[in-house]
Amino acid sequence: MTLDPVVLFFILGLLAALAKSDLKLPPALYETLSVFLLIAIGLKGGVALSKLGGAAVLWQVAVVIVLGAVLTLLAFAMLRLKLNRVDAAATAAHYGSVSVVTFAVATAYLARQGVEAEPQLTVFLAVMEMPALVVGVLLARLGGERRVNWARLGHEVFLGKSMVLLMGGLLIGWLAGADGIQSLSPLYVDLFKPVLSLFLLEMGLVTAGKLSGLRKSGMFLVGMALLMPLLFAGIGLGVAMLMGLSVGGAMLLASLCASASYIAAPAAMRIAVPEANPAISLAASLGVTFPFNLLLGIPLYLWLAQLAYA
Repeated sequence: MTLDPVVLFFILGLLAALAKSDLKLPPALYETLSVFLLIAIGLKGGVALSKLGGAAVLWQVAVVIVLGAVLTLLAFAMLRLKLNRVDAAATAAHYGSVSVVTFAVATAYLARQGVEAEPQLTVFLAVMEMPALVVGVLLARLGGERRVNWARLGHEVFLGKSMVLLMGGLLIGWLAGADGIQSLSPLYVDLFKPVLSLFLLEMGLVTAGKLSGLRKSGMFLVGMALLMPLLFAGIGLGVAMLMGLSVGGAMLLASLCASASYIAAPAAMRIAVPEANPAISLAASLGVTFPFNLLLGIPLYLWLAQLAYA
């Protein structure tokens, strides 16, 4: 199997950091690339959704909201075997939530394979972020004395940069339609993979810095960080089949379930559960699960989806 060039950029960044190269991307460039990717994903989903009609997918949105909460509860039960309640809850919130970058790579991989997927998967990406964060906070606070500033947490979840850009792009794409955003296509469509490659180069550099945290957490965390994406991908695939999604849609939902947040979840947990150790959740989600999904998971999830639909 030939690796997608965008994944090779991730490997380049990872190896460069491990070799202690002085390669670095300017922070401003990293922010710009993340803004671009969020808008581009939202626009694409919104345009496709405008052709489908929003009411047709409302019940599916409700299903994936419940799915996000269930995955968080499962992750908490597994992590609680070794971690304390607060760290288990915070890490579970990361795994019940989703990774925009993993979704972007999975979408690019599907396009390379010539497999299409339903447009509502972008909506699923947006809504699966929320239930995991709320359930994670509730699990951390269950039986505790510390009160949660729900207004501040809600502002972070619903009005955070990722959510505003993703949902904003989705709304613009839905309102404008294919003809309306045609003039934007040279930027947001044609340059999507080149921009993604630069972003993954930076993610390789960042991931290498999180690997040291695994030594402190032990093999249990490494095992969970490999087991949970496989288990959750299987659950996502089963739910996708029950929902009647196509092979491509099933693969993307499996990839979403298998992914772990390392942007929105850390920010929300920092506000709501400040006593949790972020090194544990980031070492697992960014140090193990993210590279696993990029290098092995995404092709595996497509193969499993094709096998299930054969």
